[in-house]
Amino acid sequence: MRKIPIFILFILFIPFNLLSQDYKQIADGIEYAEVVRGTEKEPLRFNLLKLDLTKVRLDVVHAFDAAIGLEKTSSIAARHGAIAAINAGFFKMDGLYKGDGAGLLKIDNVIYSESFGGRVALMIENKLTRTDVSIERVNVNYSVKINNKVYEITINRQRGENDLVLFKPEFHRTTLTDNSGVEFIVKRNRVTQIVDKKGSNPIPSNGYVISASGKRREEFLSLLKIGTKIELAVFNSSPDNPLPNAAFNRAEDVVGGVPQLIRDGLIEIKWEQEKSSKSFVETRHPRTAVAKLKDGKFLLVTVDGRQPTHSIGIGLQELAEFLFDLGATEAMNLDGGGSTAMFLDGKLMNKPSDKEGERSVSDAILVFPRKK
Repeated sequence: MRKIPIFILFILFIPFNLLSQDYKQIADGIEYAEVVRGTEKEPLRFNLLKLDLTKVRLDVVHAFDAAIGLEKTSSIAARHGAIAAINAGFFKMDGLYKGDGAGLLKIDNVIYSESFGGRVALMIENKLTRTDVSIERVNVNYSVKINNKVYEITINRQRGENDLVLFKPEFHRTTLTDNSGVEFIVKRNRVTQIVDKKGSNPIPSNGYVISASGKRREEFLSLLKIGTKIELAVFNSSPDNPLPNAAFNRAEDVVGGVPQLIRDGLIEIKWEQEKSSKSFVETRHPRTAVAKLKDGKFLLVTVDGRQPTHSIGIGLQELAEFLFDLGATEAMNLDGGGSTAMFLDGKLMNKPSDKEGERSVSDAILVFPRKK
């Protein structure tokens, strides 16, 4: 066995705050660092972007600026002229609905996908002189009111059996459904057309489509007629507070993840409450995360994995401890695995785990210089 020199072991296990001088300024308000931890047999590689939110702004952008579809993080960034980017939310990976968000997604004040399980979300509010970010758990749900009765409904996703889905204009040109259900075209809060046993109907720009299958088809055929008035409502609240989430209401962009890693300056990983799994939290995977720091800066983080000679990946407790050591007061995990990617100044900074290289994803967090 080849012995590792003492000085190398010292570097590998040195506390990160002693390596802070290794950050390199890439642009005004953007600093980058690569950190290697672990051992020769079990290396860990981190890529860090530290942002001054008084000098840069953040935007969440979906692949090809639509509600479905996949595109590489580097492509999304280059297409929009961003100086930096990381992959963001979880998503459906295949089929007609690939790229559909698997959690909360709000872009330019339009909700593309509602929340699941009260999971944590990053909320971005771009002000004139700075960008504010919040990391909080939130519930966001839709309902329709018909004849004074309220029905819960989900939005912009693949319709299943005995199912009820609302398709908004930003989803696609059509609903992409099959011919097994019924679809109600709604304009200006009134049913204007009923199409039974014919799917993939156009979504009006000044309305939406309610799509029902199985038992819900029968139920809604008896409820809705041409001219029926429908009231659409969206509610949001915190899992531990029934009042509306103020940060969500203010934010123009919101992207969900799972789970929260640090809350109020303490490591807090309540994966059960966020309907995740123990194996997801504990297994070493490539990871993408974001964190608010004590000094007011905002951190974007990727950790490579599934590559034994390069980086083995990290569990979320270890990732939370790493971020805590960096001074994080709030932190959350985003989509990882083969999706993990960091783009900076025209090139990919990390080494994705897929054999094919960088994976196409649904959405990304982009970094832009703040306009003066």
